[in-house]
Amino acid sequence: MAADLSPIEKAKFAASKRAVDFVTDGMKVGLGTGSTAAWMVRCLADRVREEGLKLTCVATSTRTADLARSLGLTVVALEEARWLDLTIDGADEADGQLSLIKGGGAALLQEKIVATASDRMIVIADAAKQVHALGAFPLPVEVIPFGWIATARLIEEHLAAQDVLGHDIRLRMNGDRPLRTDENNYILDLHLKRIGNPRALALMLNQIAGVVENGLFIDICDTLVLGHPDGRVEVIADDGARSEGRVDIAASANIFSDLGD
Repeated sequence: MAADLSPIEKAKFAASKRAVDFVTDGMKVGLGTGSTAAWMVRCLADRVREEGLKLTCVATSTRTADLARSLGLTVVALEEARWLDLTIDGADEADGQLSLIKGGGAALLQEKIVATASDRMIVIADAAKQVHALGAFPLPVEVIPFGWIATARLIEEHLAAQDVLGHDIRLRMNGDRPLRTDENNYILDLHLKRIGNPRALALMLNQIAGVVENGLFIDICDTLVLGHPDGRVEVIADDGARSEGRVDIAASANIFSDLGD
């Protein structure tokens, strides 16, 4: 099964496999959303089965919760867990300061709440997600459906004063209808091309009426784990410290045998 994975999927798996090494027995762990996070959930469930770890997990979306429970992980609401030791999640982009764009999976609100309710956030990604400047990936902004056109217009007007290269705003669709988040909101994708000042942009967006949250994660990520298709893994800390290792992808047949999708 491992041989059938694409290079990108091998890289995602390598990052996920390394990241779950940070989890220890008794932890309360936040589980991210997205294709990379799905690998992480499988790797974590594999450790629980093999080592008998006792973990309490909080999911950032209903689909992550469903996957985690199907693999035998204990999932509770954040209100029950109250505070987490660690959250592991993916990212759509990460820059040299470990600032992120997240929300490609439309779960940015819950992801940010869970991440900021954790002592530590570890971000996992294939190496292609590391960029010099954020913005090539469209920035998701979660907005209330009521008056969303007015909200989009206000965002567009305010973008004129921001250090960005593009101003195109698109409502994310699910077929012929607007996509709905787990909180029943809409997502506006901002095609900005380059974001010169992510912090200023994040502050501006969250001051606009109708905006619930934006997909810029600033000063939240503590560690970035980057996977490569050959199994190499880079671990980058927020203080600039780096280390490298390797994951044996071919030796993980038990995880791949669980794949049913």
